[in-house]
Amino acid sequence: MDLKSAIETSVSGMHSQGTRMRIIAENIANAQSTARDANGDPYRRRVVSFANEVDRASGAKLVTVKGVEEDKAEFETVYDPAHPAADPNGYVKMPNVSSLIETMDMKQAQRSYEANLAAVKASQNLMVRTIDLLNTR
Repeated sequence: MDLKSAIETSVSGMHSQGTRMRIIAENIANAQSTARDANGDPYRRRVVSFANEVDRASGAKLVTVKGVEEDKAEFETVYDPAHPAADPNGYVKMPNVSSLIETMDMKQAQRSYEANLAAVKASQNLMVRTIDLLNTR
């Protein structure tokens, strides 16, 4: 693998993890978003899935966002008969978002992004050093 392909691979990873962080931020922002009425469902957690791809032109192995799907986990219910979205028994469906899980996912995505950034910087540094060596001859 040449340095250009290494950079392309790392940049695709950064882009994919950036998308993942955006979706996680949406999940956190909607962690308390209930339905507007008793018949509706609250916000449903979304998760990003990735796929491997090969760039035919450069041969670089890339990471792409395969899709963003809704988490099929059950909603929690909270007893709040005064809430507009309460069912006849007084229970309100809450989003299937756990702030703890989202925080851990965000930290993992951040670390992956940082690792890809470090790989890009290392590849760029190798290119600069190679050019410097060629210029000293």
